[in-house]
Amino acid sequence: MDNGGVDLDVAAHAAMLVLARESRGMTQAELAQVMTRQSGTAVSQGYISKAEAGRLEVTGPRLAAYAEALRYPVAVLCADPELHGVGVGLVHHRKRASLGAPALRRIHAELALARMQTRALLTLAGGEHRHRFHRIVVDDFDTAADAASELRREWGLSPGAVPQLIPLIEAAGGLVLVRDLGARELDAVTQWIDGNPPLFLINALAPADRFRFSLAHELGHVIMHSEPGVTAVQERQADEFASELLLPADAVRIELKQGRLDLARLLDLKHRWGVSMAALLRRAATLGVVTDWQYRNLMVEMSALGYRTQEPSDLVRENPRFLPGLVTWLRDEQGYRPDQLADASGLLPDEFARLYVDNNDSTGDSTGVSPVEVMR
Repeated sequence: MDNGGVDLDVAAHAAMLVLARESRGMTQAELAQVMTRQSGTAVSQGYISKAEAGRLEVTGPRLAAYAEALRYPVAVLCADPELHGVGVGLVHHRKRASLGAPALRRIHAELALARMQTRALLTLAGGEHRHRFHRIVVDDFDTAADAASELRREWGLSPGAVPQLIPLIEAAGGLVLVRDLGARELDAVTQWIDGNPPLFLINALAPADRFRFSLAHELGHVIMHSEPGVTAVQERQADEFASELLLPADAVRIELKQGRLDLARLLDLKHRWGVSMAALLRRAATLGVVTDWQYRNLMVEMSALGYRTQEPSDLVRENPRFLPGLVTWLRDEQGYRPDQLADASGLLPDEFARLYVDNNDSTGDSTGVSPVEVMR
């Protein structure tokens, strides 16, 4: 594998070896097997363990073998994660309880490396990446719904439905990526490091019906929560924030009351408001539009029809536009070759193309966000 002529006398950074391996979803034993097979020299799980603990130095041919097995450039494995802002900062995620610790570690590692990649691209662009995110305090007097209402006012939203959420986040300076996170139990993960724009990593495997609500949920964490730890209180607040942001009480209550709320009407409202039928039904119950008995009956009916697993008539997925636009601008207007962009991002060219070019078709429904407008 070509590692761009990097001097193999340099040594790997132990913490980066851990991040790189976990981002690939590999155990230490699995990595040892791959390295043994690719290099033709026996590599033990014990060697991997000592390398990741910093008890031995990884250089030369063994470093090259490490890079080949993990499919990262040598320079990435040698980088100090603290200097690159990797692995620090508050992380939030919307997940189901069934997601195991190894899968969560992989996703957090992928988030950390995505932060490194996007930071490198922003640095190439020069200027200052402005953002308009700030914390909104939630306490006994100011609720999560109040925070969502305040954000709607700040972002100039009309009282009704939010047509598209990703362009709003990107226009405010947030970074959004859609990635296959390898697990269906987690919809989204976010990180906001002070002095940097928030990064939202959305699972491409998340159903389109859940996509926007999950993104709004993560936005709520970013806006309201500065303390570490995923608590039941924080999760309830993030759900309340998402509900008010996407289904503002004053507007949606009027619409929900206009006629009998059955499955056919929920399906129609789903496309009007851009959230799942289940989310609409929960909102109707919270606002007192339906009784507990009506709510339970409709949920039972949805379950019997399989709607709790897959609702009919998928919503159109929104796609990020800022980062793909930035890559295009750097290539076409600033003269960077694709291999230079890949190298700066800490990715091999084929993976860079897959993550930042090939899967980011700009012909969808999302309104584009110009990098020139955000980078000043």
